[in-house]
Amino acid sequence: MASKEETAVVLDFLPHGYPFDTRPMHRKTPVAQAMGKTKFTLLEVIPKKGISLQPNEEIYIGEGKREKIHHVVGRIPLTKLTQTAKGELEFIIKKLVNANEKKFLDFFNKAGPISTRRHQIELLPGIGKKHMWEILEKRDEKEFESFEDLKARVKLIPDPEKSVIKRILMEISEEDKYKIFTG
Repeated sequence: MASKEETAVVLDFLPHGYPFDTRPMHRKTPVAQAMGKTKFTLLEVIPKKGISLQPNEEIYIGEGKREKIHHVVGRIPLTKLTQTAKGELEFIIKKLVNANEKKFLDFFNKAGPISTRRHQIELLPGIGKKHMWEILEKRDEKEFESFEDLKARVKLIPDPEKSVIKRILMEISEEDKYKIFTG
């Protein structure tokens, strides 16, 4: 069974529910759109009564006592995100990638082939066979220690951090069957 997200980052908070909700005002509940911190899962959450959330705020959504969240409604597709949430998405992904640089570097240091013709590294936007071979060669000499180290040692590589962010966005929007980071 896949592990559930423990913490999430608020993308948008709608104190009066969704604008397209046609129920009378007193029947509408506040709702928030959030993204899980480890698997970048897009979620809809209902805050506890009287709780107001801010975009970019971290919230606990795991098992047991939750301070601000009443319950997690479930996953939502990218298409259901509000404009505000969509606007926050890339910024928050970038923040999470930077905060967990080691985790994403491990991908460059340990990624293996998918098939005899394709390698996981090639799934990153802007990285083709030529860069892939150079990455494999350089990591055999010594593991990469940072995105800067990777950029310094692999000639003309597109920004690895941006490639990771673009890949996460691709996975969230389900543009590819392979899930490297959103599993």
